[in-house]
Amino acid sequence: MKSKKKKRQDDFQKVKLKVGKTKPKANNATNTNFRSKGINITEQLKRDTSGPTTHRHLGINDLLSQLHHYSANIKHSALLGLKELLSLNPSLLEQHLSRLLSEVAAVFTDKDGNVRVAATRVLRFIAQSVPAERVAPFYPVLSAHLSCAMTHIEASIQEDAMKILDVLLEHYAALLAARPAVLITNFLELISHRQSSGGANKTQDAKGWTWALSVNPSRAVTSQQWRLSVLLRLGRFLQAVVEERPVEESDIFIPTEGAFGPSGEGKLTPLYLNWEELTYSKVGVKVYEHSGAKPTPQSTFRLRAEVNHGPTVGEDLDSAEAVQSFAATMVPLLLEVWVEASTSDCPWNTTEGAHLLSPDAMSVMFQVLSILQMLRKLAPRREHQEALDAWFYKEYLRDFKQHFMKNFPYGSRDTPKHRKKVDLKRSKQTAAVPGLTVEPLALNITLCQVMVSLSQRQGLGRETDGDWLTPLRTFVRDTLGSGVKLSYRQLHMLLGTVWKMVFTQRSTTVTEDLLAAVYVYYKQRHLTLQTRSLLLSFYSKLYLQEQGNTHIARSKVLCRWLASLPVQLSQLGQRNPALSARLILSIQAAASRKHKDLLNSLQTRACMLYDPQEGVMVLLPVESQQRMVQLLYFLPKMSPSLLANLSHCCTAGRISAGLTASLIRIVHFRSSLSGWSVGSQEAALQDVDYISFLFSTLTGFSSDKLASLQEAGDALPPSPLSPLSLYPTPLEQFTHHWDVVEEVCHCLETLGSKSQCFDILQNGICKYLTKLAVVPDSMAAGLLRAVSRLLDLSVLPIEPMLRFLSQCCLSLLALLITLEQEVPAETNHKREAIWGACVSALGSVPRLLRMVLQSMRVGDLSGEERPQLGQILSLLLQHTPIQNQLLANAALLQEIIQQLTRYSRGATREQWLTDLLYCYTVSVAHGSSARRGNLGLRDIY
Repeated sequence: MKSKKKKRQDDFQKVKLKVGKTKPKANNATNTNFRSKGINITEQLKRDTSGPTTHRHLGINDLLSQLHHYSANIKHSALLGLKELLSLNPSLLEQHLSRLLSEVAAVFTDKDGNVRVAATRVLRFIAQSVPAERVAPFYPVLSAHLSCAMTHIEASIQEDAMKILDVLLEHYAALLAARPAVLITNFLELISHRQSSGGANKTQDAKGWTWALSVNPSRAVTSQQWRLSVLLRLGRFLQAVVEERPVEESDIFIPTEGAFGPSGEGKLTPLYLNWEELTYSKVGVKVYEHSGAKPTPQSTFRLRAEVNHGPTVGEDLDSAEAVQSFAATMVPLLLEVWVEASTSDCPWNTTEGAHLLSPDAMSVMFQVLSILQMLRKLAPRREHQEALDAWFYKEYLRDFKQHFMKNFPYGSRDTPKHRKKVDLKRSKQTAAVPGLTVEPLALNITLCQVMVSLSQRQGLGRETDGDWLTPLRTFVRDTLGSGVKLSYRQLHMLLGTVWKMVFTQRSTTVTEDLLAAVYVYYKQRHLTLQTRSLLLSFYSKLYLQEQGNTHIARSKVLCRWLASLPVQLSQLGQRNPALSARLILSIQAAASRKHKDLLNSLQTRACMLYDPQEGVMVLLPVESQQRMVQLLYFLPKMSPSLLANLSHCCTAGRISAGLTASLIRIVHFRSSLSGWSVGSQEAALQDVDYISFLFSTLTGFSSDKLASLQEAGDALPPSPLSPLSLYPTPLEQFTHHWDVVEEVCHCLETLGSKSQCFDILQNGICKYLTKLAVVPDSMAAGLLRAVSRLLDLSVLPIEPMLRFLSQCCLSLLALLITLEQEVPAETNHKREAIWGACVSALGSVPRLLRMVLQSMRVGDLSGEERPQLGQILSLLLQHTPIQNQLLANAALLQEIIQQLTRYSRGATREQWLTDLLYCYTVSVAHGSSARRGNLGLRDIY
């Protein structure tokens, strides 16, 4: 026994350590005396040099491949890298757009929420950078993945799908609206479920399925908030479908840019074709893009579908049957949502405060009404919309009155706010719903529009409609008349409701009541241009419907509004040209229909509107000026003061020459001297006033302006060669006045008796112009032009006028020589006009050439003026049409040339004298035989 115990102790014998001795190594010690070599794989260490990379040196191919990784963190970092890479290198979007969209869309249904959020951000960045035209070829891929996300079994994926849908609705709404079938079914399945059979209050589609609201307790938000989120997106989607359709012309009040509707672009006028008649016809039919099924705004017709399939919920909304089928499925669900929201905050067994709603309930109910509005607008054409309204009236009016009108009008419930800790879960639920806060006013206005759209015209249920329309009419009247501030959309909806009530009730009392409320709102100050234009458009369109509607034609409010338009226009002026243009459009529409109150108001304000200095006629843009000129045709009377203002407008150059000609023609047609009238329209002005208007316009300057020119020192000084002191008119003003002179002469020539017109013109010149010492060159040329066109040989010009015209002619000829020394391009038109006026007068007015030659006193000329006189004579001698007149005055002409030759004797003959002698020899000396034979011509000229 002792030996065994000793052995055992030997096996576990303790090692004794001694100071200064090396510690023995353990039996299991590792031997570290070895060397190792590193293994480097060079392919893995190479950087991607094929294109741009992120800060982690990853290219786009690497990032896209990482989206297939099983790790959510790697996919999330890959999406962050994609956004970084695309932000720094936008060109990669064009190169890899197909792969980017397909790979990013594939992670819409990823299990990890961070990956889905990052994918949504990348999609938003792509949508902000790439237009819809480039994405259209790849949209089916996006649509497929979006549908998978919307119908996914996971509630969190469905919620993130709503955010993806927000991005697509914001940037690619047209692509979504082009294929609405699948998305509509997805929307229905998000808030309801289908079952094979159901109760009486369940809706049934064409295939026999019934739909009922669904509840998912596992969602992070309440059922009401989830339905609000879905309905909000559904409303936006239906709005996109409506906006992508062409707008048809109609007499229904529609907000437009102009006061009377759009200009025609974007409207659809269907043309129905009979293919049996066209089969053997030689005339071809032009088919536009999309085969005419979805015409562009420039297309003029639309082709109907050959086969009309049975309507289902999921088919496209291109037919009235499909829209009605979708509405039959959607409306009962919306009513259930309404009932659920309206009773969610109401205590049991009590009706007190039932009209007060919480913010969530109000938002849900507002979305229900908004979708009902969109359902009405989905009808392809206007007659389909009327049929759809009638169907709504027949099927759902009782339900709408029971649920919508029960507690109308609605208000907001005051909820006390208590200080408490922030509930992260509750804040997350609130953030999940992107709907904006809805005010009770917006909810009530939308409800009014939905309910009034169901009202029928007189003779079809009017007795029953009056009961439930009364509270709606009272609310509309009180809202407009109370002065509450409305947004543009709210005001437009209210005006559309008023429009519908006026034409369905067809009562003078109802019409006056509603229009008076609108007029109260119209008279408010500080309304925006958009709001004021909308009100003008409403009143203008309503006035155009007065024919056949006695309750509108007899409206005193409408008459009062029309009478106030000229006053508003005169007060507004140029402070807001756009609004002034809309006022003029409204005035023109009423004036063309000879509205008595408006014409009287326009007559009273005419002098202010057509003031040549501060009137809207000269301050507004060209388009408005043209309409102001057209308004002159409808004025009952044109007073002398108004004609004076119009004459100043014509001569001041504030309006174009074309508008000036139109103005003169309109005044001409409204006078009795024109011999032109329409119906029972009387002459608007006296003959004396009309002649005075033409003469004032012909001179081009008012009496005050001519008087100021006599004292100013801007005119050219008179000289023996230029008897009159000419005021140099600027080239632009001269050109404008020359066009005015031509139009005035045309009007004078059409008056009938040419001799009487010439006699009136002659008396006017002698009475007002012969005493002037300073004469504008444009007026002198215009008078010569008018005299030559109106001259009648049966009336001989009197001596004072001949003397004045000869002075004008000689002064203009001297000016012409001066202008020839300037740059030809700048004064070419002016020189041609002056020369044409002078030679035309010299060739047609008897004794005018003789008086001009008699005024050429060579002895009084200076050394610089003699060459100018020689050049004038050379020009006259070279002009063939006045050769006979020159021959008749050959003796006087010969005497002038001899005096010039006597005063110009020198060692060498100057060039101008040589040219003059040559022209005289060719023109006069060889025509002595003709001169001796035309003694009668010598007596006349």
